[in-house]
Amino acid sequence: MVDFFIVNVALPTIDHDLHAGPALLEMVVGGYGVAYAVLLVLGGRLGDMVGRRRLFLWGTAAFGVTSVACGLSPDAWTLVAARVAQGAASALMLPQVLATIQATTRGARRTKALSLYSGTAGIASAVGQVLGGVLVSVDIAGTGWRSIFLVNAPVAVAALLLAVRTVPETRSEHPTRVDGWGTVLLSLTLVSLLLPLTEGRAASWPVWSWALLAVFPVAAVAFLLVERGEERAGRTPLVPPSLLRIRSVHSGLALLVPFSLGWGGFMFVLAVALQEGLRLGPMAAGLALVPMCVTFFAGSLLGPRLAARYGRRAVTAGTLIQAVGLLGVAATFYWGWDGLGAWGPGPALAVQGLGQGLLLPLTLRVVLSEVPVAQAGVGGGVMVTTQQSFMALGVATLGSLFLSLSPSMGMRDALAVTLAVQLVAVAVSVLLSLRLPRTMA
Repeated sequence: MVDFFIVNVALPTIDHDLHAGPALLEMVVGGYGVAYAVLLVLGGRLGDMVGRRRLFLWGTAAFGVTSVACGLSPDAWTLVAARVAQGAASALMLPQVLATIQATTRGARRTKALSLYSGTAGIASAVGQVLGGVLVSVDIAGTGWRSIFLVNAPVAVAALLLAVRTVPETRSEHPTRVDGWGTVLLSLTLVSLLLPLTEGRAASWPVWSWALLAVFPVAAVAFLLVERGEERAGRTPLVPPSLLRIRSVHSGLALLVPFSLGWGGFMFVLAVALQEGLRLGPMAAGLALVPMCVTFFAGSLLGPRLAARYGRRAVTAGTLIQAVGLLGVAATFYWGWDGLGAWGPGPALAVQGLGQGLLLPLTLRVVLSEVPVAQAGVGGGVMVTTQQSFMALGVATLGSLFLSLSPSMGMRDALAVTLAVQLVAVAVSVLLSLRLPRTMA
């Protein structure tokens, strides 16, 4: 989770070292996200079939190897390829975590485990950019930006050793075959949307980008029809339509969409604004997010208690607090641009982090609350696919809007417009939070 964001503050350094250029830099970020999103549901299904612990171990080992490949990349294209492979390894690993929690816990223990998972999921985005800034600035043994990838190797080794000793093996009692057509069509749907939106602007919108966008609606409709047909025939589709009809699943995923869209774009745009606009170094740009990390963690710890007492109103409160924080961030940058240091946006970011700490963990918990244990892997995969896809889409859309406006309007005004667009997504989140189940399971 950290690795989706860790490269944001390192992009200028990577560009300087590898002469990457804007298009390849966006592929370094987007390639990981697209591969991650495309393969997550398949990773969940494979875990249900062959064993979640086993696939977690395979995925973790592959993540360590591909991280080293990223860190040793001699040129930009090699780095892009290694990042795609790293995203694929993540997609094998991550769904097994949620599925194992679903399969091995009940009641209060499951609530606690999901709260810890969800808090980790949210805070990882801010921690990623803080850690990236620190590692690039410290320049361990002269590795510079490469250390943000190489540091994953010892972490992966530690995770493997701990998993072998502590993670129980679980799998679906009635494993099913892989839905080949569903896998192909879901992959085509996500790639045909995310790839052109991620790379189109930097590549000056070539013909292939428009061709892929034209494929997207056709692939999406075909995927829905195939999945419905599979389920009606008594087979198990990659994404069972009946799973999406569960109220907690569809209402939670609906709220996750605008949040992830705004969040992915916000973190990318903020990293660019701090470094390219305010001329802060990687460490200062990373440390600027510390207040957000602290309050997000506090909000994620406070959330379960508030949810037990107030139900979905705790999520609505989180969306409103997030909106106040985002308005504060926009005002701070717009009226305090000149002379604004790393700690200038800290108070507003702290408010925003508190709201998100209430919103995200509880929303993830809602999505999984009624998923049958037999579908734990695919349920977790669908949820994280939604989250990652729209985070990548946020980088592509809000990031492209910001970068396209900056040359003509100036970075301050471009940032104001971009944050105003994100506020629309936050307003939608407020309305969607009212559709969640009244009580939190």
